[in-house]
Amino acid sequence: MIVVTGGAGFIGSCIVARLNAVGIEDILIVDHLKDKPNKKKNIENKKYTDYLDKKDFLQLVLDGKLDTSISTIIHMGACSSTTLTDADYYEKNNYEYSCHLATWSLKNNSRFIYASSAATYGDGSLGYSDRDDVIPRLKPLNLYGQSKQKFDMWVLQNRHVDKMVGLKFFNVFGPNEYHKEDMRSVVAKAYKKVAEEGVIRLFKSYKPEYKDGEQKRDFIYVKDAVDVVMFFFDNPRINGIYNVGTGKARTWNDLAAALFDAVGKDVNIEYFNMPENLKSKYQYFTEADMEKLRGSGYQKSFTELENAVKDYCVYLKNNRYM
Repeated sequence: MIVVTGGAGFIGSCIVARLNAVGIEDILIVDHLKDKPNKKKNIENKKYTDYLDKKDFLQLVLDGKLDTSISTIIHMGACSSTTLTDADYYEKNNYEYSCHLATWSLKNNSRFIYASSAATYGDGSLGYSDRDDVIPRLKPLNLYGQSKQKFDMWVLQNRHVDKMVGLKFFNVFGPNEYHKEDMRSVVAKAYKKVAEEGVIRLFKSYKPEYKDGEQKRDFIYVKDAVDVVMFFFDNPRINGIYNVGTGKARTWNDLAAALFDAVGKDVNIEYFNMPENLKSKYQYFTEADMEKLRGSGYQKSFTELENAVKDYCVYLKNNRYM
């Protein structure tokens, strides 16, 4: 059996879809679906053996009652909000939960693949290298990034980095993120307004070196992110902490232009003031250093932004899921 935590979430449900596509159905989905009907839609057409609430699953782990025949835990479950201010919740839900699952996996010789985040890189002043000697110096800007950084450090300090895989996801977007509300990608949030009204709103820039909309991010399509997860799933002898981006930063204006082109509209961008609470925590540039991932043997190319947005718009137009 394979466990996918966060299996009804964005990346997790896309991983379940890919596992199904290659004939794997003996899957335990772990998530928290109470009062979340939109999230349930992510797994309505998936094939899996069982579902457990995240609290019940953790209790099995803590009580030593989890099925020891589980071959792999793909741990995508976490609170990914970058604005929540409950430090204790991040500590328990993101950090401690991950520690318990990793410890169980090591004890039971189960493959452990977990989601880290590019949020660990903070303002990017130390670059975006995923080398083991760089990771300890990173300074995330929010509690979410701090929780991911803390677990990466747990892996390194306990010398487990050669026994599991951590994936630092950059700006992932694509199908099955519809339930994320304000945490959805700009493509998902702006699609309807662009398609119906022909306008998109982007943050103004507050740094002179960046014009409005010229802030850059490493946008990666969820299908490509899942490809990386499956590479490590298929190659259990390859371990470590790796960036999952494209290695090519693009501007928000580029993203907007791709969206307008996909729906057949002329580009029309309105720039608006960034909320005060975000100004000091906003990342103006992210770009994954891909040397380590490429060195691991991963050779697939990444979908160009314009092609990814066009593909995603087919899902958005028809309200489709992966």
